[in-house]
Amino acid sequence: MDSDRSGVLTEVSVQEPKANSKGKAVAGAAPPPPVVISSKVTTTSNPKGGWKRGFAIFDLVLRLCGIAVALAATAIMGTTEQTLPFFTQFFQFQAQYNDLPTFTFFVIANAIASGYLVLSLPFSIVCIVRPHLRGLRILLIVLDTLMIGLAMAAAASAASIADLAQNGNSNANWAPICQQFDDFCQSITEAVQSSFAVAVIFILLVVFSSLALSRN
Repeated sequence: MDSDRSGVLTEVSVQEPKANSKGKAVAGAAPPPPVVISSKVTTTSNPKGGWKRGFAIFDLVLRLCGIAVALAATAIMGTTEQTLPFFTQFFQFQAQYNDLPTFTFFVIANAIASGYLVLSLPFSIVCIVRPHLRGLRILLIVLDTLMIGLAMAAAASAASIADLAQNGNSNANWAPICQQFDDFCQSITEAVQSSFAVAVIFILLVVFSSLALSRN
């Protein structure tokens, strides 16, 4: 049995003709059977490609979840308003998200994040088909990192205003308004929580993309 350098194992078996006791071939004996050659090719699997494809599939799932959460944060904040019912139609107290520039920035930032996630889906699918691409994954890491900053800025700024609306500020003589505008405060709290969830999803995207790049 011989083994060449290409990983192909070749087995050759040859049957010699029978000889008599004097060392001569038996007359009229049948010719020797043909040489039987059997080849066996050994292949090795590439486990790194499987890991990379698994990371790419998880990346796609996270982006789909991020789209849903970012759109939810945008929709909740963008539709947040409340009018107190115990005033006449000529004199009413009303709270809307666009009364505060912070909440307007929140809506714009989460809309940008959701739009980016939608546009990044084809790139994520390409990474599943071709898991060994490095340049495309590096580009996604850079853009995802930028989106982390945007989502965290929107969530943190809106959270500070939500806390002020909930608790007020005694030093500045700002009274809390959530006792009157309870539905308004509940909506902005849900929107802020969703935005923080978007930021966490972006962090996970960066972490898993970095792990995929490190397995080379």
